[in-house]
Amino acid sequence: MASMQEPTFLILTALATGPKHGYGVTREVAELSEGAVTLRAGTLYGALDRLVEQELVAVDRQEIVDGRLRRYYRLTDAGAARLAEQARRLRKHAAAAESRLQARPDSAFGLPGAFGAPA
Repeated sequence: MASMQEPTFLILTALATGPKHGYGVTREVAELSEGAVTLRAGTLYGALDRLVEQELVAVDRQEIVDGRLRRYYRLTDAGAARLAEQARRLRKHAAAAESRLQARPDSAFGLPGAFGAPA
């Protein structure tokens, strides 16, 4: 299966712990990415609409808060399977990169202790 864009991966990851409204997803994505990914409202809701269409995410419930509609989204079983598949793929690629970095003779990454290797 094709790779997933980082914001999509982080949105699915944010929803893995339970339903969240848009602002909750945005906050969790920022936390998961240590501030590297900041989702603007248009980007977030465009991605959520696409993920709902792909049946990776579903609308869990809606409520009115202070006169505004708040929609909660949840990860579907298909979304959880796709997220797990992507996480496995990323782990495999990260392991290959770490292995090759450790094998570099002229690099600090090749020294004992790099990436958890015994010193």
